[in-house]
Amino acid sequence: MAVITVEKIATNQVKDLRQLAMDSFTETFAHDNTPDQLEHYYQTAYSEETLVAELGHPESEHYFVKVDGQLAGFLKINWGAAQTEQELENSFEIQRIYILQAFQGHGLGKKLFEYALQLAQERGFTWAWLGVWEKNFKAQAFYAKYGFEKFAEHAFPVSEDKIDLDWLLKKKLN
Repeated sequence: MAVITVEKIATNQVKDLRQLAMDSFTETFAHDNTPDQLEHYYQTAYSEETLVAELGHPESEHYFVKVDGQLAGFLKINWGAAQTEQELENSFEIQRIYILQAFQGHGLGKKLFEYALQLAQERGFTWAWLGVWEKNFKAQAFYAKYGFEKFAEHAFPVSEDKIDLDWLLKKKLN
């Protein structure tokens, strides 16, 4: 049986995070973006400088999920000023959950998602929320099973010439 671990990412692991982020984003969204659009996104959202700043932010955390010690995916959570939107009071954002294709279908995304929800509840937040691409119907259905409902939309700039639309979904926590 495979050993699955979730580990907080340290700043000295930024190169591994960057490569994993680019690989998983490419696997997930290359079909809908040009190589130039992807490269632009990587140079902004996933530059080492950006990731180091995010890793050092006191209101943001990143976690690797590993299978038998091998990197399989990652999670990014935010609260307070680190959130990408400030629409809900006392809220907790689940900003990124990405699993490499080779590890999909084994419940790792669900594990990271439930881990994030557990952290939000343990830390006393009122709301958990996230953004999901308007065309990602599978993810929307997944989040709906957990009681998440759409409350807004926001632009997700991939590049200067490509802006996607994300639905913002929220769930009140107990």
